[in-house]
Amino acid sequence: MTALAGIRVVELAGLVPGPFGCMMLADLGADVVQVSRPESRVVPVGPLDRGRRTVTLDLKTPSGVSSLLSLVSRADVLVEGFRPGVAERLGFGPSVCSAMNSRLVYARMTGWGQDGPLASRAGHDIDYIAVSGALDPLGHAGSPPPAPLNYLGDLAGGGMLLAVGVLAALVSREHTGRGQVVDAAMVDGAGLLTAFLHGAMASGIWTGPRGSNLLDGGAPFYDTYSTADGQYVAVGAIEPQFYAALLRGLGLDSDPSLPGQHDVAGWPVLRSRFATAFATRTRDEWAEVFDAVDACVAPVLSPSEAPDHPHMKSRSSFVTVDGVTQPAPAPRFSRTPAAPPSPPVATTVDAVLDSWPRPQIEI
Repeated sequence: MTALAGIRVVELAGLVPGPFGCMMLADLGADVVQVSRPESRVVPVGPLDRGRRTVTLDLKTPSGVSSLLSLVSRADVLVEGFRPGVAERLGFGPSVCSAMNSRLVYARMTGWGQDGPLASRAGHDIDYIAVSGALDPLGHAGSPPPAPLNYLGDLAGGGMLLAVGVLAALVSREHTGRGQVVDAAMVDGAGLLTAFLHGAMASGIWTGPRGSNLLDGGAPFYDTYSTADGQYVAVGAIEPQFYAALLRGLGLDSDPSLPGQHDVAGWPVLRSRFATAFATRTRDEWAEVFDAVDACVAPVLSPSEAPDHPHMKSRSSFVTVDGVTQPAPAPRFSRTPAAPPSPPVATTVDAVLDSWPRPQIEI
């Protein structure tokens, strides 16, 4: 049995954050039925759609809404990613759904949230992390912050926040017997990811602009370096014992002219010496040098290389589903392990209802 066995989720197909959150729920064993629109403009997102049954409904028609509500009446969770007010206008807002299923967890995945001056505005990952303060600290000193893919807003601050909210609401339902609305906003989730940074600023250990602090590339012992083959290694030798191992691996441990690790004025010299040393060997040669050394040095692998790394292979951290290599479900459970992911399977509303008996109402 999986961790979420027996939990029924209706997911209204959308862009990346919602599918990612529902992928996590499906990975953990929830029975997720994804509702797609006819001739949907939503681009399939491959691994993010795994583990689902899928049905097609036109939610702009009374019959489509009626079919959706029949699923909702037997579901534990509904996930939708419309702008505020759209679901209500179409006839399946929280009040309608809760009236027919008081135990329903109604999860709303948006960028700006259900209220506030920007709630109805369009946006993308980069906008949400910009306003939340998560974007400004990223990047090199003297350069503008980069577009860091969509990890912080869509995935960590969006879909993962959604999954946590759904799970918390399900636990609460066990105590109260009632569901509730979960407002999962990427702008909130991205802001939540800056909790450590706010603490670091308050304590005075994070005082400079981007690219000048301990964990943002300012410190030469916490950064990436180019190697002889044009690849990169990542260095995170913060603690003194790891820093000492780094110097030994680079052959710099006996150099009396080397500035001290925490001599900020000497950091440019340290960075130059490290860069020169790393440029003498290839990435994989450096990986071999530091393979058995606790120096917190690792090769920077591409997404296509990562599945073949010995550690990742030993843990089966990647799997192949329908010919596509992708991350395996996580986290891992000792008693209720996740089943191997499977590709989405098309079905019908009637078939889903046949497999979802009506909940028995206690009198």
